[in-house]
Amino acid sequence: MVRSRLVTRLDRVLARAATARPAADSARWHAFEHRVRVGSGPATFAEARAEVLAWRMQRAAGIVVHPADAVPVAGATIVLALPIGPTWITAPCRVADVVDEPGRAGFTYAALPGHPEEGVETFLVETDTDGTVWFTVAASSRPAAWYARLGAPVARLIQRRTTRTYLAAIGGNDR
Repeated sequence: MVRSRLVTRLDRVLARAATARPAADSARWHAFEHRVRVGSGPATFAEARAEVLAWRMQRAAGIVVHPADAVPVAGATIVLALPIGPTWITAPCRVADVVDEPGRAGFTYAALPGHPEEGVETFLVETDTDGTVWFTVAASSRPAAWYARLGAPVARLIQRRTTRTYLAAIGGNDR
């Protein structure tokens, strides 16, 4: 029952976000980039690639990806939902770019109106020349919703914790 109400709410957010445009002004946004070693070799890259393109890092952080069968394709609109206490924070996004080539795969999404923040976030797995596989999370953002602006220090704390979870989900302890 609760899950079906959430899906209905996410469908409404997704419908509103379908024609929305991401914010273009990135002046004074908070930016970061974190990278973790995943392991080495083609099999490790293939596994990490599959996980990134299946939203594994978001799901490991307890985030619901809607639609559940979404594939990162440039132009696709998705809604992320994060449980906060008894409620859900919804975050509509649009996939802005996808990279899927030998030794390099991932995507970038941009926050849409209704997302707690304005900005972009990139998830990239790549292989160095020596065969080492790396996973990188990079973002540039600023609070957009009133509650994110009011609680900016808490929002940054949540962002840092979520990023650590993303890195652990794909990077783990070297495969």
